[in-house]
Amino acid sequence: MERERKAEAVISALDAAEATSPVEAVESVTRVLGLALDATSVSFLVADLSGRGLVRLAHVPLSAADQDNSRKTSLRAGERRDVEELATVLPFDGGPEEQVVRTQNVQVLAPDSEFGVPGHPDQWRVLSPVTERGEVIGLLEFVLPAEPDLEAIGDMAQLAHLLAFVVIANRRHTDLYEWGQRTRPLSLSAEIQHRLLPGPQTCEAGAFTLAGWLEPAAVIAGDTFDFNVARDVLHVSLTDAMGHGVAAALSATLCVGSLRNTRNVGATLLEQVAAANLALAEHMAGSGLEDFVTGLVGRLDLRTGSMQLVNAGHVSPYLARGSDVTIVELPVDLPFGLFADTTYRCTDLTLQPGDRLVLLTDGMLERNAAGLDLAQAVGDTRRLHPREAVRALADLVLDGTGDVLADDATVLCIDWLGSHGRERSTVHGADRPIRTDRHLADG
Repeated sequence: MERERKAEAVISALDAAEATSPVEAVESVTRVLGLALDATSVSFLVADLSGRGLVRLAHVPLSAADQDNSRKTSLRAGERRDVEELATVLPFDGGPEEQVVRTQNVQVLAPDSEFGVPGHPDQWRVLSPVTERGEVIGLLEFVLPAEPDLEAIGDMAQLAHLLAFVVIANRRHTDLYEWGQRTRPLSLSAEIQHRLLPGPQTCEAGAFTLAGWLEPAAVIAGDTFDFNVARDVLHVSLTDAMGHGVAAALSATLCVGSLRNTRNVGATLLEQVAAANLALAEHMAGSGLEDFVTGLVGRLDLRTGSMQLVNAGHVSPYLARGSDVTIVELPVDLPFGLFADTTYRCTDLTLQPGDRLVLLTDGMLERNAAGLDLAQAVGDTRRLHPREAVRALADLVLDGTGDVLADDATVLCIDWLGSHGRERSTVHGADRPIRTDRHLADG
């Protein structure tokens, strides 16, 4: 695509995003991108919240007479409808869609391939990741009347990256995209817990890459993770509120809210944890409940790799350095909320470029998954991107428990790369270079 035509496509896409409502913005932008690339069709598939599939959203106009009966319409497997909105779940099955998400590689699928366009033997498919700072938002599917050349494939990848920002901007204003992503209903406690998590669950930032994952128990048990990047500092926390259900979710809310509040006013790490402890202790005294929260709270100096960690009655983290995986021995202080006058201690940990630090909750140590050697699992997933490593670790726990967790299982993985201030070497939203495969990669 010529430079002038590409610029026109970008301007038209941004105009379309602003001209329509937030509900229609992504659909309008994908239409503009399809026209710019002479595509037969183009569609956006959003990442499922479970991390184990994609969801195709569609708008199905209904007449006024049909709207009352729309919920009674028979749906196929994997489909959900909310009046005019239709969501179809596409579970990962090892096919090209999953490979695009896992590897961040563009897939180009020939008409005569196993994954061509059904019923259209002359159409090509291009699947491009929609990603921002390593956070998988979904993928963009182009259907083309002719084989694309390398320049066209690169244009599609760039425009898919543009779509990532359109989705991020517009989903702040509507529940549509999140409705599509929710392949299982959330209880009230799960809703509260979900809102506590940071918006993105992955962040690639030059000096580090991190990713978090929360695998919820059947009855929500109050786990959270959080992170925030300042100019020269990375703040992280992983917490586990006692109990289950709404009570645990509310304790988690108080703890995370306090940590964020004091962080925003420039408090030191010890001041942050002291304030969180006091807030929970006062709440416990006022409510008569015995609520407490365990946690790891850390502050990483991005200029030096020096990290301060506080352990409030929590599971010790793991450090992968070279081929070795060790438990980071930290002095263990009392959980937050037990006593208002608890004193907390910081431990300094100096990270070296190439290190991986893994924080987790005790749900990862499920008694039904006692055969899981976590240190070995951390080592075995060492070569995976943190985004994939945290999900792989959660999957191992699920496998060991028969997919039934008695407690939330949560992981936060931080890769320390060093060289703070350097620019990232990226391709369309991800650190890993995109490869333009003509056929499905083996893995």
